Amino acid sequence: MFIGHYAVGLASKKPAPRASLGALVAAPILLDLLWPIFLLAGWEHVLIEPNKNPFLRLDFVSYPISHGLVAVVGWATLFASLYFAVARYVSGAIVIWFGVLSHWLLDYLVHRPDLPLYAGSRLVGLGLWNHRVATILVELAMFGVAIWLYLRQTKAWDKIGTFGFWGFVIFLLAAYAGAAFRPPPSVKAIAIGALFSSLLIPWAWWFDRHREARKIIRKSPAQDVTLAGG
Repeated sequence: MFIGHYAVGLASKKPAPRASLGALVAAPILLDLLWPIFLLAGWEHVLIEPNKNPFLRLDFVSYPISHGLVAVVGWATLFASLYFAVARYVSGAIVIWFGVLSHWLLDYLVHRPDLPLYAGSRLVGLGLWNHRVATILVELAMFGVAIWLYLRQTKAWDKIGTFGFWGFVIFLLAAYAGAAFRPPPSVKAIAIGALFSSLLIPWAWWFDRHREARKIIRKSPAQDVTLAGG
């Protein structure tokens, strides 16, 4: 899964409005930032295999350090703890912990049975990637809902907040289109490309700082009305 992970980051602004979007986006993509490091170090392994379905062109031979469920819980706890130590924001730390864990859960939905619970464990995965159109529809739906939630939670107060956000969205959609239809060139290129995705974290932090929370007035216990438009 690709933009589905970013969808989690955008949607996380609702339960943790005071958290920086940079941190909220970093959480669900953290495993895919660790993976290329371990891949280049030779600690984890992937192969490229020919397949008409672009989602099935990577054979994840071994990646228990970055994507094993037990390790993921550890990464989530470490990242959330570091965030709390800096921000002192309990809700943000909890959301970030679940954000990291969400990566494994979403990968479990789409991967073939290649996800480990721990090193040497049986491999699991529901295999949505076997159905390319369904995978794309699910991810686009998730991304659309996340955009709606983020826009409902925040409003831009200058052009950076507006164009920075929409540029981020368009870039992710273009990158997803490339990943969904273009064969991977090499394992090293995949790893380097994955590392460059870390630049999306400061991008998200940047435009989010140029947006502010929408003011909500409660008219009745069952109804909220947004005062700010745009």
